[in-house]
Amino acid sequence: MSQKSSELKAQGVDVINLSVGEPDFNTPDHIKAAAIKAVEENYSRYSPVPGYPALREAISAKLKNENGLDYAPAQILCSNGAKQSVCNAIMALVNAGDEVIIPAPYWVSYPQMVKLAEGEPVIVEAGIEQDFKITPEQLEAAITPKTRALILCSPSNPTGSVYSKEELAGLARILAQHERVIVIADEIYEHINYIGKHESIAQFAEIKDRVVIVNGVSKAYAMTGWRIGFIAAPEWIVKGCNKLQGQYTSGPCSVSQKAAEAAYTGSQQCVEDMRQAFERRKNLIVKLAKEIPGLEVNNPEGAFYLFPKCSSYFGKKDGERVINNSTDFAMYLLEVGHVATVGGDAFGSPECFRMSYATSDENIVEAMKRIKETLARLR
Repeated sequence: MSQKSSELKAQGVDVINLSVGEPDFNTPDHIKAAAIKAVEENYSRYSPVPGYPALREAISAKLKNENGLDYAPAQILCSNGAKQSVCNAIMALVNAGDEVIIPAPYWVSYPQMVKLAEGEPVIVEAGIEQDFKITPEQLEAAITPKTRALILCSPSNPTGSVYSKEELAGLARILAQHERVIVIADEIYEHINYIGKHESIAQFAEIKDRVVIVNGVSKAYAMTGWRIGFIAAPEWIVKGCNKLQGQYTSGPCSVSQKAAEAAYTGSQQCVEDMRQAFERRKNLIVKLAKEIPGLEVNNPEGAFYLFPKCSSYFGKKDGERVINNSTDFAMYLLEVGHVATVGGDAFGSPECFRMSYATSDENIVEAMKRIKETLARLR
């Protein structure tokens, strides 16, 4: 969708892009200043594979101060973005034939990473009627003797759903009974949260030694291109991931690490300012989406995505053009309405589509106007 919208833009078409999964803000100035200082101080050589000690210490302090979690620097490994962090954990933990439970909707790369490790993705569906969150009963039913891991993303891409402490406690009770199962907790959207304090599944003592927290600076600090993510985990898992990373990428960018250190140790007001802007935009897009006939819309509690159900349009036509699925639906919105979104097929929920509201209020208003007018053409 991103490539197609770029092609249309190159042809002079005014496309509003709601397909991009990254903040539209610039990296805060104090973080950029730290990177400039790092360049001037010649941070231009290889770093240790798991990252500079100062950055791992800053992450350790962040986990303690913000999350109430104790992780020593030796339990932290920095990588080239949270994406590599997730993949490191899967590659280090999953053997051929192991099953990995993935709630759907899911981020597109999870099943592919499991397949790369020769594991078997086990998809557990959670629809809009349950706010896209799996229940303890669903988790229990999905676990078999082959289950090696659960990948849990909260706040979620693509849905924006957030697991409460009570909901996580319910999942933890089930996981405590299955000692072979590791939880890979993708918390990259932690700070884009509209219901208060972020809750981590690592807070439950009975399973903490089987949780791999994945996080990074990309979303909270508008640093997607800097490529710094991390895992916090039991030391035996970190050592395994460190061996793996040492063979195929080594340590992440030296200058980016110093920038990330400044992000974690400096003022957090920039994080709150961006969070408030995202919350305002969320309220706006939810209100406008609910005014479009045929869309079923929930109220996301985090991240910067809306994931409406659009299946009421399947089978409808505009002339010779038929909407058979969410990919057709998204392509129709792009080519006729000139709004780029992403079909839910890629996220394991073919009845929905994803819109990112990481864009201006004006773009949101215009995009929703175009979508409403375009869908009104379908019969």
